[in-house]
Amino acid sequence: MSNAPQGQGWKVMSLAGIPLYIHPSWLFVLVLATVLFSQQFDGNPAYGFLTALLLFLSVVLHELGHSLMSLRLGVKVRSITLFMLGGVASVERDPSTPMGALLVAAAGPAVSALLAFFLAVAVHPLSHLQPSLGEVALVLAQLNLLLALFNLLPGLPLDGGQIVKALVWQASGSREKGVRTATRCGQLLGWMGVVLGVFLFLRTGSFGGLWLLLLGWFALGASRNQLQLLALQRALQHLQVKDSVSRRLRVMEPGKTLRDLSQMRLSNDSPRPDWVLLCQGGRWKGFIDDQPLKQVPVQRWDVETLEQHQQPLTELPSISETAPLWRAVLALEDSQQGRLLVLNPAGLPVGTLERPELSEAVMRRLSVRLPQPLLEQARRQGAYPLGLSLGPVAETVAALPEVMAANRSGSSGQAN
Repeated sequence: MSNAPQGQGWKVMSLAGIPLYIHPSWLFVLVLATVLFSQQFDGNPAYGFLTALLLFLSVVLHELGHSLMSLRLGVKVRSITLFMLGGVASVERDPSTPMGALLVAAAGPAVSALLAFFLAVAVHPLSHLQPSLGEVALVLAQLNLLLALFNLLPGLPLDGGQIVKALVWQASGSREKGVRTATRCGQLLGWMGVVLGVFLFLRTGSFGGLWLLLLGWFALGASRNQLQLLALQRALQHLQVKDSVSRRLRVMEPGKTLRDLSQMRLSNDSPRPDWVLLCQGGRWKGFIDDQPLKQVPVQRWDVETLEQHQQPLTELPSISETAPLWRAVLALEDSQQGRLLVLNPAGLPVGTLERPELSEAVMRRLSVRLPQPLLEQARRQGAYPLGLSLGPVAETVAALPEVMAANRSGSSGQAN
């Protein structure tokens, strides 16, 4: 199970309303599995292909077990994707309780174990019909049992890791502690897989050793990604907008003319010009963009004032300085201007927020210092530096059980 974005590849069908995708890497494994299984049937490619296809159908059913349990608990399932190392079901969020997470994690191995049982029962009658069919059923029963046991290994991203996460979450009351514990277990299993895979491959030259090495390497990468995601989630949860606020704005009096606005712009030729807010006597009147300079004839620039063309501040995308940073990320994703007006608790402007400043605050929290030229380049582009994509991370934060519970509590408090 994964709360990653929707599956990539070719959509082949829908199961219980869930799109099923096939990643291009799956075709390579299908061919390879067909060749390997064919050797068990005296080189018969038809039975080899049938066994490979039914094995991947078993993987789909395994993921469908996770998905149906998720749907039963009210969690939306985006897709199921078959790829080189098996299958993955993409969900919008984790279940809201540790016991819910435990049920979802256990559903997949339970399906595989049931398949193994029914296939084992079917071996004898199928053998009477056709000996090769009985052998296919026996191979699939063994592989489904292996799939169930392998997935129960206690480390993320395996189902056993999800079970460890749920149990630690239940015992400690901390989902984050559960994730960290299960991820560390996944790292240990990954290193064991790499070491054992290298040993078997060098000693026997078997494909199994190479496959174990690949699985171990994948587990290490998944564990590293999970820890990075956890660190980013924590930063976006605990940092506030005021920790990354900048001041990409200018303040002018409403009585100034369009000529004054033009001269100010010429003195600061920037690819992403600052916002211009209008203030008089300590009272904020509105803002003005550069449209009047394009629409009004130059001859009237000395006559027409900024007040005549001002727009209300409420038309600018804004956010409170006390809002958590993940909310700012989502607001920036919705903003066409790539900038937010930051307001204090009284609703008055105190600065602005853009992606580079937000990224700098997050990386500083992670003890990483971004070079100034890199930040300036990102500021000119209105983008995150280093291609850092915080939008999907913020979406996962918004879907965390504790965040959703806090939001519901806040909404209830406001309603009262």
